[in-house]
Amino acid sequence: MSKRYWLMKSEPAAYGWDRLARDGGTVWDGVRNHTAKLNLQAMKVGDQAFFYHSVTGKEIVGVVEITRAGMADPKDDTGIWAAVEIKPVRTLERPVTLAEIKADPALKDIELVRQSRLSVAEIRPKEWDRILSMAKA
Repeated sequence: MSKRYWLMKSEPAAYGWDRLARDGGTVWDGVRNHTAKLNLQAMKVGDQAFFYHSVTGKEIVGVVEITRAGMADPKDDTGIWAAVEIKPVRTLERPVTLAEIKADPALKDIELVRQSRLSVAEIRPKEWDRILSMAKA
């Protein structure tokens, strides 16, 4: 199976890119949405994800890699929710804002826009490549 791509949202005040980079990795837990849970469960070691600052900034700021998959959320006593471990791979050369993504016709069907409240979303390979090229502009 080929590598898949994702987008993971976090409020910078709660857990931002700078903290992840300083920590060198973290358990991505606390997700309480069934669609997002299914996305976490579908992740495999080696998959990559965009790190998106939600609420403040509303921009993709970095790339992370899934380092451990198939975990139960350690903060969940019910056993319903999922988690993964991630590590930072790189900071984008330039953040890509939600406004830029919404304005780009090539990204009109991206889950970030279609399901704006979803905290963990899949990114198609063409969308991944397009956003990476936008980060270099």
